[in-house]
Amino acid sequence: MKKVVLLAVGVACGWAAHAQTRWDLPTGYSANSFHTQNIQQFAQEVDKLTAGKLKITLHPGGSLFKANEIKRAVQTGQAQAGEFILSGAANENPLFGVDSIPFLATNYADARRLYDAARPAQEKLLASQGMKVLFTVPWPGQSLYSNKAINSPSDFSGTRMRAYNPATTRIAQLLGAQPVTIQLSELGQAIATGTVHNFLTSSASGVENKLFEQIKYFYPVNAWLPRNVTVVSQRAFDALDKPTQDAVLKAAAAAQERGWATSERLDSEFVKELGAKGMTVAPAPDAVKKALDAIGESMTADWIKSAGAEGQAIIDAYRKK
Repeated sequence: MKKVVLLAVGVACGWAAHAQTRWDLPTGYSANSFHTQNIQQFAQEVDKLTAGKLKITLHPGGSLFKANEIKRAVQTGQAQAGEFILSGAANENPLFGVDSIPFLATNYADARRLYDAARPAQEKLLASQGMKVLFTVPWPGQSLYSNKAINSPSDFSGTRMRAYNPATTRIAQLLGAQPVTIQLSELGQAIATGTVHNFLTSSASGVENKLFEQIKYFYPVNAWLPRNVTVVSQRAFDALDKPTQDAVLKAAAAAQERGWATSERLDSEFVKELGAKGMTVAPAPDAVKKALDAIGESMTADWIKSAGAEGQAIIDAYRKK
């Protein structure tokens, strides 16, 4: 009888181990990024809602795949899920880059409206590549960091400007700077070695990556609010039973709302902290603002041309609301 009971327990334990599903979820951002912390909470909530049936292992800081490799890793099944910045894929399709059009949506309310307008097209595009969107969260507005004071547009001439997507590459070119592709996790070293002199990134990135230790000037131009997206392989999602799918979607919806609220709250706190850490925080000079606005108008028109009728429809929908 004892042997039968032990056998039954062994079979039950073996079934439980077999029934558990594990996902890897790589991100290119550091463990202390609010994006990464939000995803970690999402993974914990999935674990709780599924009673441990689905375990999601987060791999921060490009430790499993580099930031620019994550989308492809999910597409090819090397990772079940992943997080990446949508505009980083704009070279594949301009629809991915709508939220990086300069000065189109410059606050959280407008960024949310732009997201709502672009969401159907972007989700359809990702679905065609075998991915399902779980949630998307914006960075605070992209602002200007420089190792020297910027008093006029000509101060960009001859400098090296960090780029992380086609839009930032184009901005650098239009300002007369040389674009240099640098992932966020490598930015500190690039500054230290003089590989880059200035760049556009969020207040969050400045604090979380301690950029205030190397960069002296911060201009809150709030050019755009790019979004990170967390996706799952449609095949991996379809392999889950319905209750587990529902749990993932419930946790994802909570992560999205929590992420947007956290991003907005932290932005003002981060800007204050940059100043407290010794950076000069000041409005961009009028001449610089004028140059950036002109770039924004030009790049909006260029984006519509490249995105075609679908892109025009997104901009029209955004502007009607």
